Amino acid sequence: MIPYRVSKLRRMGPARLTAGLDDNRRLDLDTHYTIHRQLDGETVDGLIAMAEEVDLRGRGGAAFPFARKLRAVAAHTRSSDTVVLVNAAEGEPASMKDKMLLTRSPHLVLEGALLAASALDAKEVVIATPAGELAEGSMMAAVAERGLIGYVRVVGIQERFISGEGGALVKAVNGELGMPSGRKVRSSDSGVNGLPTLLSNTETFAQLALLAELGPEEYASVGTPQEPGTILLSVSGSVAAPTVVECTPGVPLAAVLDMCEARVGDGLLVGGYHGKWLSAADAYGAIVSRRGMSQSGGELGAGIIVPLGSDTCPLGETVRVAAYLAAQSAGQCGPCRMGLPSLARAMAELTVGTPGALDLVQQAATAVRGRGACFHPDGTSRFVLSALEAFADDVEEHRLNGTCGRPTKEVLPLPIADASDVRLVVDWTRCQGHGLCAHLVPELVKLDHHGYPVFIDSPVPSWAKSEAQRAVEMCPALALRIGAR
Repeated sequence: MIPYRVSKLRRMGPARLTAGLDDNRRLDLDTHYTIHRQLDGETVDGLIAMAEEVDLRGRGGAAFPFARKLRAVAAHTRSSDTVVLVNAAEGEPASMKDKMLLTRSPHLVLEGALLAASALDAKEVVIATPAGELAEGSMMAAVAERGLIGYVRVVGIQERFISGEGGALVKAVNGELGMPSGRKVRSSDSGVNGLPTLLSNTETFAQLALLAELGPEEYASVGTPQEPGTILLSVSGSVAAPTVVECTPGVPLAAVLDMCEARVGDGLLVGGYHGKWLSAADAYGAIVSRRGMSQSGGELGAGIIVPLGSDTCPLGETVRVAAYLAAQSAGQCGPCRMGLPSLARAMAELTVGTPGALDLVQQAATAVRGRGACFHPDGTSRFVLSALEAFADDVEEHRLNGTCGRPTKEVLPLPIADASDVRLVVDWTRCQGHGLCAHLVPELVKLDHHGYPVFIDSPVPSWAKSEAQRAVEMCPALALRIGAR
């Protein structure tokens, strides 16, 4: 589970998405309407025109044009019922912004979803949130305040890194295992219960509500001509405190970092765990916008900023996340089952200076790219390869000396382990190097040059637990077991 972390709020520009939150811990319905006006209904053509005028993009990471999604679902309204689905499954460990909106300003999100649903004459609105968290309870309370129980459905789902992928989210809402489908099915054609579904991110629906409230001209009065309005950033890592920042596109990233009292050190991560590392020099020259980040070699993604600081090992931090991403895969294609664990192991070998490990990392990353059933292998390889570039000096020091002399202080946030997180554990006093475990569960175990097992340092994925148990039962030396770290 990824718990909601109480975070500070900061702004560089007007308070729009965060309006009223300085004086209120949470905006109930009455308080919401003292800050935001009640919206009139809009036709679907009117919503499309407004979204196109300001080029409203999805805020979940892919930046897909919202008007195109809306138009695609609207094309089905004469022949089918439709559904509006709010993707509030913030499975990215370094992101806080959507949970902040859901827990503190839930009616702004609901307003945008209801606006779209009214325009589409949708059969229902579904809000998919992590099960058992504050966000789920806050949204259920907001739905009850409006008397919309039965029309708006809050669905708690298991939170994983890939739970926010569109196909995985739809399957989870439909009561299936929340994994990517492995084949491209547009939610606008077939989503919740097989109906055409308008699927977009939490912040996107809040932005839609603001756009309808302000109108395109006022909405676009801040930001840049290409990227108007404001955006939310999740800033964590080596900072004074985890912070959600509402800012206008076009501000220097350096100003955001200074405001959050960030210690950048060797560099920072932008765009989350499918994003890219930037060196300190590139970070301080970057502009906060999709275009600005791209020009600096990064990508804005879902607005995640994680400065690293100077007292932790950059490669060690990268290994931690690479192992986590390998364990978070759906395990339904070769690049995820075999490729991502191999990539994580190669990175671990690089940190201790194993000869040839740098080439192995590059080969493993190249082997998974563009070959997965979803985008998880692509994003993971991008994350790892960007570390090699951003921390080139550190890579060389590890290659030559087996260390940079710094510990890995776990600056990058990862989920808190729960009871279901188990690992393969070996009793080295018993292990005789038979190597059978590597043949039975090659996704998790490789053999070193002496024939002894090398394990990926991450929990056993759910899809590999039966194979791992079989390896334990068949170990000739009874040296293998499944247990806690």
